[in-house]
Amino acid sequence: MSMNFPHLLKPLNLGFTTLKNRALMGSMHTNLEETKDWNRVAEFYATRARGEVALMVTGGIAPNVEGGVFPGAAGLFNSNDVANHKIVTDRVHNSGGKIAMQILHAGRYAYGPNCVAPSPIKSPISPYAPKELNAAGIEKQIDDIVTTACRARDAGYDGVEIMGSEGYFLNQFLVRHTNKRTDQWGGSYENRMRLPIEIVSRVREAVGHDFILIFRLSMIDLIPDGSTHDEVVTLAKEVERAGTTIINTGIGWHEARIPTIATSVPRAAFAWVTKKLMGKVSIPIITSNRINTPEVAEEVLEAGCADMVSMARPFLADPNFMKKAISGDEKKIAPCIACNQACLDHTFSGKISSCLVNPKACFETELVSTKTLNKKSVAVVGGGPAGMSAAIEAAERGHAVTLFEKAQEIGGQLNLAKMVPGKEEFWGLVDWFEEMLNSSGVDVRLGKTVTSDDVIGFDEVIVATGVIPRDPKIKGHEKNNVLSYAEVLNGEGKIGQKVAVVGAGGIGFDVSEYLVHESRSDFKQIEVLNWMKEWGVGDPEQTAGGLAESGPRPEEAKRQVTLMQRKKQKLGRNLGKTTGWIHRSALKMKNVQMVGNLNYEEINKHGIMVSDGEIRENPRLVAADTIVICAGQESVRSLADDLVKKGKTVHIIGGADVASELDAKRAVDQGVRLAISL
Repeated sequence: MSMNFPHLLKPLNLGFTTLKNRALMGSMHTNLEETKDWNRVAEFYATRARGEVALMVTGGIAPNVEGGVFPGAAGLFNSNDVANHKIVTDRVHNSGGKIAMQILHAGRYAYGPNCVAPSPIKSPISPYAPKELNAAGIEKQIDDIVTTACRARDAGYDGVEIMGSEGYFLNQFLVRHTNKRTDQWGGSYENRMRLPIEIVSRVREAVGHDFILIFRLSMIDLIPDGSTHDEVVTLAKEVERAGTTIINTGIGWHEARIPTIATSVPRAAFAWVTKKLMGKVSIPIITSNRINTPEVAEEVLEAGCADMVSMARPFLADPNFMKKAISGDEKKIAPCIACNQACLDHTFSGKISSCLVNPKACFETELVSTKTLNKKSVAVVGGGPAGMSAAIEAAERGHAVTLFEKAQEIGGQLNLAKMVPGKEEFWGLVDWFEEMLNSSGVDVRLGKTVTSDDVIGFDEVIVATGVIPRDPKIKGHEKNNVLSYAEVLNGEGKIGQKVAVVGAGGIGFDVSEYLVHESRSDFKQIEVLNWMKEWGVGDPEQTAGGLAESGPRPEEAKRQVTLMQRKKQKLGRNLGKTTGWIHRSALKMKNVQMVGNLNYEEINKHGIMVSDGEIRENPRLVAADTIVICAGQESVRSLADDLVKKGKTVHIIGGADVASELDAKRAVDQGVRLAISL
């Protein structure tokens, strides 16, 4: 057993039961329960139980129809639901794990016309104004939550987590921002905290004392008129007195305009918030958000920030996270890069969640990797995410794999992504790919430009040769003041103080982010205190809700940037569903000018001439020392075409297959699926 993580691997005695270590797999809504394929749900959790996590919490389960996050959201409404959930808990227990069920009442965040709340105030992120509950309605919600907790116990769960944070139902009662009541459930904090205390007390009475009861407490709301630190401490003490076993940390409301779990948020950025509560209650406290390696988890625990750490999406990226930490194989832990692309973006689009790094997540019964009975020689051409994923999976299945890469390093387009401020996690992803290529026995040949003759003798040839930047052929594009996005991110060419960026897709936004920051040779993440200053995060001891009174104070942009696109639509409209607003806000804070519905007429030494709309009116110069072209990509397919001409069957994946954007999610998924099919 590894001795590198003594705090993380230490058991936690809860009195009536003991958790094997200090790692909680936090709640994630995956949309798996809504498939009603309970074998699939069970295998998802059992896979992570076999990975040695101490305790898992399910995605939010509704206590009633009006409390569901969306119509048809999973609930525990009857005996059939109990029997289905028992399939999950039995599988988890047989796999050596423990699992708690989160009870989540959405309140005004529910995407349904029957949503309810303390006051009829519409949320800015949901379509319906809620109905204000009367006394009888509140009693119904309490009773439904208690009943759901009892059914969870009947279904074999080891406990429940009552969701009291992130701006959901109970959180809505706690703050004046959403609670305008004047009866016993509103007004003073004593009244506003009455509901969560009543629920915890009655749940504990109903389920008995040998059942884990976690209360998810919002420790920093990040909204106006949020809870003060004194109110947080008061509530923590009261829910402990009411029967809570463990307090879990909630960070920020969903409507908050401050990022909390995206990749640009520094690691363990909010552990200090949890630490403020340490020593003020006698029950264990869990901290959360952007803890994605055993090293970070160990540091947080050693610093006394918490008794336990919650890591949710890291267990999507690698279900064996804790097993590898225990065995000393932490370098083989697939890293969560907090990109949101396959997890939260899928969740909020009604799709099954998964993981960019691990497309098997939530597809454990579909993407089953077995040792091959027919060993083949496999050539993979291209060391980007598609090629590396295919090579590793094929090698682990027992094939003899040779990976060719024309550059002197692996990574492909990931090596561009990792240069963008806020995407430093991609450095670790490239390191992990290198570790896995080595440990899986792939023969990696760098600096090799492959011809068809080099690979035609292999049993299988996978072409993952990627993309090159597309040249939109704007008049004057050959001038010295024009650079491609690849040249900029690779540090090639001189960049002036005024820059015009042509193309406002994901690459255009990334390049603009790069341009407004000072170049950093080490590319470490921004320090927590600097990040807090930049986004306006304050101390809830000083300002209610944890919003700094001074507001965001970003550093001055290092360059003057104009970001342009041809389309008439809002710039950044097609960025990630849950992260697009972050990218737009970050650039606005740096005073980046964003202009759409343009025609690019001509580049000259003074900048770029543009005009507006279909009739090309208002011709004018956008003054710029440098013009950066971010106008898409073209697939590199010449090798594949040559092999096909010679009668060789080839598999084309990644950017070589489809060049739209730089889609690492699709590339990795294609690579893994292809390797499983060989």
